[in-house]
Formats: sequence, C-alpha cells, structure tokens
Amino acid sequence: MRTTTPAVITVWGDFACWTKPECKVERLSYPVPTPSGIRGLLASIYSKPPEFYWQVKKIEVLNPIQFTTFKRNEVKKKLSYNKSNPSKSLIDIEDVKKVRTQRQSVVLKDVRYRITAEMVLRPEYRGIPKHLYDQFERRVKTGQNFLQPSMGTREFPAYYEWGDMGELPIQESMDLGLMLYDVFDLHKWKVGKKAEPSVSLYRASMERGVIQVPPYDSPLVLKPGKGARTC
Repeated sequence: MRTTTPAVITVWGDFACWTKPECKVERLSYPVPTPSGIRGLLASIYSKPPEFYWQVKKIEVLNPIQFTTFKRNEVKKKLSYNKSNPSKSLIDIEDVKKVRTQRQSVVLKDVRYRITAEMVLRPEYRGIPKHLYDQFERRVKTGQNFLQPSMGTREFPAYYEWGDMGELPIQESMDLGLMLYDVFDLHKWKVGKKAEPSVSLYRASMERGVIQVPPYDSPLVLKPGKGARTC
C-alpha cells in the first residue's frame, strides 16, 4: 500500500467536542480527539476521495485537558426541503413543545494538538505521491480549505498551521479504553453513492500526551463482520 510522506500540522480552537457515539443527544466528548474527527478536519482542508484517504498516525495533546459544559436551546428535527410546497420546508421555532428542546453538552476548552498523518493512495492512483503532499502543504500555508475545519462539530471552528512549533506535549498518561476509530469503511468509496456507516473501534492510550494511532487495516482496529471482537 503506497502512502505519502507524513505531514505534520498544529491545530487549535476555543472548544472541541469529539462525541462519544452513545452520547449523540446530550453530547459528551472524549478527552482526546478520535481518528475519525481528525480525518474529517484534514479532509476539510484537502480531500480527493478517488485518489487517497487520510490515515492519522499520531495525535499529540499540547494543552491541558479541560472540560466545560453548555446548555443550549436546540431544534429536535432537521430541515428538509419540500419541492412541491416550499412553505412546508420551514421550521416554526416558536412551536416550543414540538420543535425546541434544551440539551447539555460536555465539551473540551482551549484545545491544541499536533497531528501527524499520511495519505494512503488508492490502487487506481497513478500519479506522483509528492504532488499530493505539496498541494496539501500549500493549502495549509495559505489558509485554503474546502469548508471551515472544525473540532468535532461545526460550531467549534479549528485553526491550523503547518509544521511542528516545537511545543512539548502534556506529560499526562491515560488509558482511554475502547474508543471510536471511524464511522465509515475507508476502503469503500464510489462517486455519486452515499457511503454507508461502518463503525470501527480501537483500544486507545495516551503516553505523556502522545496517542499512537494504528493503521486502519491493522488487527488492532476492530471492525464489524465475521470474527470481529468488541472487548
């Protein structure tokens, strides 16, 4: 399997929410990022699904882990467009009992990470790996992105800079237990077709602020299907 040279970027934000799958209603964040969340952040900056997928190799936690809580008014249903009757596409937010609800989120604050990741090339890709790496470097250095990168959820924007700023990770170690790895099968991608969820897990640990992420194809990544184990 061909890969590019590993790229290193520093990312930070005021808040982050790396949501646990079982806590989607009242959101509870993991204390550190998930590989899936970081993959999404990188793809927001540069992504060519027919040519490669992002493989996170290492996550370094640079700021102390701090939690805070929010309680917000949210809507309970998604907006869907009604082509035959556009007026029905609107959500009446004044209809408090049917639409609005209060939900609490436990999120991280003042976060900063150093990410090491590489592009895993699809078998069909016939180009030069360095060209992909150079394009990503250019986009990071000039602040270009396809959409605003986020720290887990769209309301928490992520800011980024190329390279290693020389900061030391926090000197904290933690057994994180079984943790979300990704929500999709990274090998399955077709133009024009919606990807189906395929949740994978891995046993994560942080050693002095550093989380080593196994490759998606590693036996350490637990996937659904025959022979999969979840504990």
